[in-house]
Amino acid sequence: MTVKQVGMPKDTNDDEIDLGKLFGVLLDARWWIILTTVLFMLLGVFYALMQTPIYKADALIQVESGPNSVSALVGGETGDMFANDASSSTEIEIIKSRMILGKTVDNLNLTTRLRPVYMPYIGEGLARLTNTESIGQVESFQAPEGQETAAFVVVLVDAQLGQYQLLDQQERVLLDGKVGELAQANGYRLFISQLEGKSGSKFSLTQPTRFNVIQSLKGGLEIKEQGKGTGMLLMTYTGSDKDLIKAIVDDVSQNFFIQNVERSSAEAEKSLQFLSDNLPEVKNELIASEDKYNDFQTQNGSLDLGFEAQTVLQAMVALDNKLNDLTIREAQISQRFKKDHVSYKSLLTNRDLLLKEKAELEKQVQSMPLVQREALRIKRDVTVNQQIYIKLLNKVQELRIIKASTVGNVRILDPAQVYSTAIAPKKPLIVVVATLLGGMLSVGLALVRTVLHKGVQSPEQVEEIGLPVYASVPKSDAQLKLTEKITSKKKRLKHRKGKGSHALSAPKEHPDLTESLLSESDPTDLAIESLRSLRTNLHFAMLEAKNSILMISGPSPSVGKSFISSNFAAVAAKTGQRVLLIDADMRKGYIQEHFGLSWENGLSDLLSGQHEPSENVKTTSIENLDVMTRGQIPPNPSELLMHPRMKAFMEWASVNYDLVVIDTPPILAVTDASVVGALCGTSLMVGRFDQNTLKEIEIAYNRFDQAGIEVKGFILNAVEKKASGYYGYGYGYYNYAYKSDK
Repeated sequence: MTVKQVGMPKDTNDDEIDLGKLFGVLLDARWWIILTTVLFMLLGVFYALMQTPIYKADALIQVESGPNSVSALVGGETGDMFANDASSSTEIEIIKSRMILGKTVDNLNLTTRLRPVYMPYIGEGLARLTNTESIGQVESFQAPEGQETAAFVVVLVDAQLGQYQLLDQQERVLLDGKVGELAQANGYRLFISQLEGKSGSKFSLTQPTRFNVIQSLKGGLEIKEQGKGTGMLLMTYTGSDKDLIKAIVDDVSQNFFIQNVERSSAEAEKSLQFLSDNLPEVKNELIASEDKYNDFQTQNGSLDLGFEAQTVLQAMVALDNKLNDLTIREAQISQRFKKDHVSYKSLLTNRDLLLKEKAELEKQVQSMPLVQREALRIKRDVTVNQQIYIKLLNKVQELRIIKASTVGNVRILDPAQVYSTAIAPKKPLIVVVATLLGGMLSVGLALVRTVLHKGVQSPEQVEEIGLPVYASVPKSDAQLKLTEKITSKKKRLKHRKGKGSHALSAPKEHPDLTESLLSESDPTDLAIESLRSLRTNLHFAMLEAKNSILMISGPSPSVGKSFISSNFAAVAAKTGQRVLLIDADMRKGYIQEHFGLSWENGLSDLLSGQHEPSENVKTTSIENLDVMTRGQIPPNPSELLMHPRMKAFMEWASVNYDLVVIDTPPILAVTDASVVGALCGTSLMVGRFDQNTLKEIEIAYNRFDQAGIEVKGFILNAVEKKASGYYGYGYGYYNYAYKSDK
């Protein structure tokens, strides 16, 4: 267990996260966070409204697997020939092929684009919100050779008459035309069917290459199977033009359907052509064999074949029929497979086996008598040719049925339909994300600013470096109003002087600059109450001082030294002490403004030997309070302060006044405070809340110490009641103001 020693400074390198202080930081920055979040929300709303709505069109296509209606109709080998077992992935790739999409590009003339020209970023959105969108539709456009890919501009000259001009990129007029009529000039041919907008509206006319349009269409077209193995293909396409995306999906669906039917009927057409070409030849062979058989019967009479011959004849006819079937089958299968395919190889093997059987039968026939052998051969030719001819006629009829009834294996179940609402942008989501982003960004910036900004926010921080805090002066809203009042009066006086004589070398006392001390205008303010507390603390601290001179300085400018000095002097004078307030900042001093005095005949004039102390001291309307202003700005303020006259003046002031308050420049900026501090019995340093860093205060403290000046204490000025300080340090100031009888 560690014991914390009283009076020892805390470890400033503590890495623990103070959640209470972080919470307080967020409370302090609540308005910044709220405003930033609201701003981002409004930006999100604006962005969502400016975005072009994107719509989606879809169509549902069924791809049947297995035997189709044709194969089921004809059956057998002919039906198997037209069975389609293509997978859904294969059909998807067919749809995305250039064969299908290219037809859509050509049918819809997608290679010619006519688009309105709007203001960048927000022009299209504003036109849509105000219902002033321009619309253009081009049916055909032809440019001279070499100019096909150039960009052109169409200007609507007269909206009522529909007159327009075609311009090139150099704004040269290429042709004049009218909506609904073909315009020709200089080798250009343009037919625009629709052109709506205000007179002077511009449209961009481009002709991207057919390949690029197909690739773009392919990238935007999305096709996926609805459920694995169902063969149900959902085709979707998105875009800003409802009519166009619907037309694209419809056209792609129809092109895919038509090519599927044509592909199925093409096989039947080829087979029918093959059989039709061979049918006359088979018929001629049949007639010739019949004539030959009749002639043989005329010469030899009617012959009856024996049982053995009849058996051989039937076997030979069956073999010939099988060989003929294989020949037809080979003609069909050669259209689909190569000779190294398994099906093709099986067919050739079967044919070789049948040829061997036929050779064996031929040997049996050779052992028969000559007449019987000749009769058997002629009878076989007639029978085989008859069966071949009849079979070919049947095949032709089957193929004609196939061709007439081919419907493919594709059905368009749901034609293209456009969703009624836009699928993008997701406006509520954009607003929510923008709001969250604004909130997170503002919170992050608030925390980062707190981490990077090391301004002192509590007396405890100052006391950690061994410098006691004599007073914490709250920030006064009344003082801010007084400062604005002084500033406005100074501007008016400067304006009057600019209109008047230019002979004035120095400002005079002006009745318009009335006393603007907070201690006089609002003596019950909390800041003045803090100075009264400081007056009490200093009374005991100055008892052992070498003189009654009090120096007030600070580490940097704009910390409120003059405010503390002037009001403290006024508060001290209220106790009956004779107080002299000296403005030792001969560079930028402005204490005279708090009392409606001029800066002339001040300290610099006294130290330069021009006047005596009693001549330069100026009285104020506050009883017991006199002021020594800064005087003419000298070229060597530090040297004047080191002159023996300064010491003599301090001795004179200490004798003639009960308390002398000296306002000096910041110690880190100039050395004046070090010079003055050596002549003073008590020195105080003023720092501004949340502005001066602890390191800055420590350096200023060490600077005084190096000059041999003991800084009695520190005054934390302009303290604000922040939640980060309350939760982080447990420090605040109390409001115990006077209660009005009213």
